[in-house]
Amino acid sequence: MAKTFEFGAFMEKFILQPISSPQQLPLSGLTFAVKDIFDVDGYVTGFGNPDWKRTHSVAISTAPAVLDVLKGGATCVGKTVMDEMAYSINGENVHYGTPTNPCAPDRVPGGSSSGSAVAVGAGLVDFSLGTDTGGSVRVPASYCGILGFRPSHDAVSTSGVIPMAQSLDTVGWFARDPVVLNQVGHILLHLPNTDPVRPSQIIIPEDCFSLSSIPSDRTIQVLLKSVKKLFGDQIVKHVALGDYVKEKVPSLQHFMSKENEDHVYNIPSLAALSSAMRLLQRYEFKNNHAEWVTTVNPNLGPGLYERIWDAIRTPEENIHVCHTVQTEFRAALIALLEDQGILALPTVPGDPPKLHTDPATLEVFRARAFSLLSIAGVSGFCQVSIPLGMHNNLPVSISLVAKHGSDSFLLNLVETLYDTMKEEAGIAETNV
Repeated sequence: MAKTFEFGAFMEKFILQPISSPQQLPLSGLTFAVKDIFDVDGYVTGFGNPDWKRTHSVAISTAPAVLDVLKGGATCVGKTVMDEMAYSINGENVHYGTPTNPCAPDRVPGGSSSGSAVAVGAGLVDFSLGTDTGGSVRVPASYCGILGFRPSHDAVSTSGVIPMAQSLDTVGWFARDPVVLNQVGHILLHLPNTDPVRPSQIIIPEDCFSLSSIPSDRTIQVLLKSVKKLFGDQIVKHVALGDYVKEKVPSLQHFMSKENEDHVYNIPSLAALSSAMRLLQRYEFKNNHAEWVTTVNPNLGPGLYERIWDAIRTPEENIHVCHTVQTEFRAALIALLEDQGILALPTVPGDPPKLHTDPATLEVFRARAFSLLSIAGVSGFCQVSIPLGMHNNLPVSISLVAKHGSDSFLLNLVETLYDTMKEEAGIAETNV
C-alpha cells in the first residue's frame, strides 16, 4: 500500500486544486495536507477511528480553513493520519499505523496531528493543517523537528472541524520554512501584511525550563544569544512563573492536590492549571461525543480506551471554576507580558518517547508536558514551536508565546529570529 512509502502519514491521497484567480496568489505552487478531522466535500471525516468512519456519512461541504488556503493558491494532496478522536499527544494509532517520525524513526511522532507533522517533516508537502486542543500541533512539531503554530483561540474558524473541546480547540499549521509558516498564517487569520515589531521583553521562566531534561545551552542559551544579537539583552527578564501564577490565579486552589505539592518533578500551580485544563477538556469532550461512544462502543486502542471512557464518566463539578481559572489566568498573563512581550517555554519536557512505551511509564513526562502546554491552552494565547536542531540524535525545540490576538506579531518575530537561532543552534550542536 502507498502509505508505507510515505512515512505512513496519509489516510488517503487526492488532489484539490487551488481555487482559480487571475492574480498571483501568496500560496501558489505550495502543496498541503489536512488532518482527518477537517471536512472535505465528498469524503468521510474519519477522526482517527474506523468505527467513526463507518458510522458517519460523507461531508457535504469543505471546512472554511481548508477553503481559505485553497483560495490562497495552495494545492491539497490528501488527508493525514491522526490519533483516535484527537485524544492523545503521542501519535500512535493501532488501526491505521503510526506515522514514522522522519527525525527519529524509533520515536513517536507526537499527536494528535501526527500525519500532518510527519508529512511536513518528511518533505512530502510544504505545509499542513492540524488542530491543537491540549498540544496536538505543538508536540508533533517539536518531535518532528519542524515549525508548528497554535493560533489565538477563536482566531481561525473551526467550522467543519470535528470538535474535541470547544473552549480549547484551535486550527493550527506546520511548515519547515518560517516564511511559509507566516504566509499560511496570514491567509488563515485573514490578516494584512504588517512590518515586524520589536519585542518589548522576552520573559524566561527559569522554573519551566527546569522541567526539561534538555541542557539549557541547547534551548535557553540559543534563544538568548539570538535575542542579544538582534535586539540586545536588555529586553530579557527572568521570572519564576509558578510563583507568579500561584499568587495571581487564586481559583487554582480548587485544583491544588497533595500529589501536586509533593512531587519534585512539577510546579504545583502549573500542575493545578493542567488539572483545570484537562477537566474542562474531558467535560466538553463528553458533551460532544458521549452519545456516540456509548451507542457504538467503538474499538479503541490502548491508553485511548481508558482516557475516552474516563472522559465519558466525568461529573460536572468544578466546571464553573475552570472558567474562572481561564479568566484569572488570562488576566495574569496579559499583565506579565504587557504589549509586545514574549514568554519563552520548553515546548515539551524532553526527548520524544520511544515507540510502544508503556503509558504508565510516561505519566511523569505527560504531567510535565501538560504543565507547559496548558499555559497557552488555558489562556487562549498564541504559541509557536521552533526547531533547534538535534541533541543526542533527537530533535530539540523551544516555544514562544504571545498575547491573544498577537498572532501576526509572533509570526513576524519567528521569521526575524529563525536564521539566527538556526545558526546558534548549529554552533551549540557542534560544541557538544
